[in-house]
Amino acid sequence: MPRQIPYIIANEGCERFSFYGMRNILTPFLLSTLLLFIPISDRTTEAKHVFHTFVIGVYFFPLLGGWIADRFWGKYKTVFWFSLIYVAGHACLAIFEHNLEGFYLGLALIAFGSGGIKPLVVSFVGDQFDQTNKNRAKVVFDAFYWIINFGSFFASLLMPLFLRDYGPAVAFGIPGILMAIATIVFWAGRKKYVHVPPQAPNPDSFSSVARTALLARAPGQSRPGLMVAGAGAVAAVASLCMTPSWGFVIAACTALVLVLAFGGIGVSMQLERARGQHTDAAVEGVRSVLRILIVFAMITPFWSLFDQKASTWIVQANAMESPLLSILGWEFKLLPAQMQAVNPILVMLLIPFNNVALFPLMRLVGITPTPLRRMGLGIALSALAWVVIGMIQLWMDGGDKVSILWQLLPYALLTLGEVLVSATGLEFAYSQAPASMKGIILSFWYLAVTVGNLWVLIVNSGVKNDTVGAWIAGSGLSAIAFQMFFFAAFAAVVAALFALYALRYRMVDNYRVSAPPSFCYPATDKKEG
Repeated sequence: MPRQIPYIIANEGCERFSFYGMRNILTPFLLSTLLLFIPISDRTTEAKHVFHTFVIGVYFFPLLGGWIADRFWGKYKTVFWFSLIYVAGHACLAIFEHNLEGFYLGLALIAFGSGGIKPLVVSFVGDQFDQTNKNRAKVVFDAFYWIINFGSFFASLLMPLFLRDYGPAVAFGIPGILMAIATIVFWAGRKKYVHVPPQAPNPDSFSSVARTALLARAPGQSRPGLMVAGAGAVAAVASLCMTPSWGFVIAACTALVLVLAFGGIGVSMQLERARGQHTDAAVEGVRSVLRILIVFAMITPFWSLFDQKASTWIVQANAMESPLLSILGWEFKLLPAQMQAVNPILVMLLIPFNNVALFPLMRLVGITPTPLRRMGLGIALSALAWVVIGMIQLWMDGGDKVSILWQLLPYALLTLGEVLVSATGLEFAYSQAPASMKGIILSFWYLAVTVGNLWVLIVNSGVKNDTVGAWIAGSGLSAIAFQMFFFAAFAAVVAALFALYALRYRMVDNYRVSAPPSFCYPATDKKEG
């Protein structure tokens, strides 16, 4: 096992404590403190809007961080400098606890800093391995995901108590201290890391091949791919024009989705035209990336469901009964936000259970637990979790008092789905990405979370429409129950489509052939470190 791995794992544990520590108390804080000036009937909707807008930012900025790392600074420098911005954002949350503009500035800085480093730490782990020890990479990726949930568990358990007993300054300040520690730990291992230098400008890069494919002419043929990409650009402009009625976040994110979707389709239609001007390997690399992006696109509904456990599920828990519990003579009642601690503790149990028991059993009966099979099953389980949470909501809407402990079942189903989708996705994304695009392809993996939260904002906005609201009321369901069953159906349909696509997907192996020296630097900068 590479000796530098413990520094990266420790950094990730502290960083995840800081992130989940503030994220898991964000909705309760907004409802109880920051948004009190909003009428109570609109406060829940606004809190969910703020929360999911923040998450969209966190998972959008990996595009920027991945690009900077791949082209200019390399992964180590990018992670370090963005971490300092991250720490500054935590400081703003602690200082501006009653100032709307200052608090939102803190959220923006955390989204920028956290998003900037998010794809790079994962790919930085992968850089520490090559063909000689890649068999250990899966163990480390699982350990990586385990430590994420170790930090998340204690953050989810403790931060709601600190918010209740000591106020928001302390509750948001402690995660800031943990992020500062994470940055120091990461810096301490700088001389032990494998530093893969940023790539020089590549005439056969993804964007160059894609541009050639779209613009190239073929004798006697039109350019249908260019027309499709152009239609996407026009649709994106139309989306931006809807900003006054949709809001900037929905309009801008929808425009981005349209550009990527139509542009990708257009490139795939004319990709063969790039041969000759670019190497066969470059053309096949673009084809591989486009196939990966289809997988990422079909995972977006899972993130729609998963991230709402920190918004919609907390709102539901606020209306539930919390029974008096006793452990070793200590009596307590669970706070609604503390239910999120169920997720990471189950992850820490399920990851080793899957590796030791479930996957070997599947192999024993002749079923190979490939990454795509695991992810498809995870999406289906998340849909089932939302069917259960919707049934609980119907129970509550009937006027019965329901214990908060009933949420344990949907949490268990959603967590099993998370382990199969998210932990597997990290390994899948790194192994399938061409060598020159690992940072960017992992950025697209995180962009899938942005799109998932975009679906949440769109559905929430749709429910507020008078026509849609009247239709829901006529169905006999409450608005929250309708959304729960809608998202369950959304994920179930996509899980079926995912299974069909997985049958046709051809896996590739893009780990490095051999390890570089213990550390190497770009030719232009040999003094740093």
